Amino acid sequence: MARPKNLRRIDTHPLVKGYKPIDFIGNKQHSLVIINLEEYESIRLCDYESKSQEEAALLMGVSRPTFTRIYAYARKKVAEAFTEGKGIVFEGGRVFLDSDWYTCGDCKSSFNNYLHITNPTCTLCGSTNINSYEE
Repeated sequence: MARPKNLRRIDTHPLVKGYKPIDFIGNKQHSLVIINLEEYESIRLCDYESKSQEEAALLMGVSRPTFTRIYAYARKKVAEAFTEGKGIVFEGGRVFLDSDWYTCGDCKSSFNNYLHITNPTCTLCGSTNINSYEE
């Protein structure tokens, strides 16, 4: 039985849910390529922020060989979408957001504020009695 995957750290969600081809030439219906959030993060770190794979692996909390595998899958999926005219959807994966974390003083749940809202409320009970996770 295979060992379950560890959670991968990502900085933030993508700003969009995906992309679709503008003017598809062909007779096939649009199909989608699903890029997991950790794959998106690998492309963002290496290609957009110009980090080395070793630096990016540390930021995501994975080994360098694991990062290389994630990055290779991501690039293969992007290439498939570009060459076959498929749409791209960002979703899923075993990730956690490395952003502002809070605990609710009423229901004791933990949640993050990845949208960086100034006065967040509890996502479970709606309470405003929240504390920073470090407190």
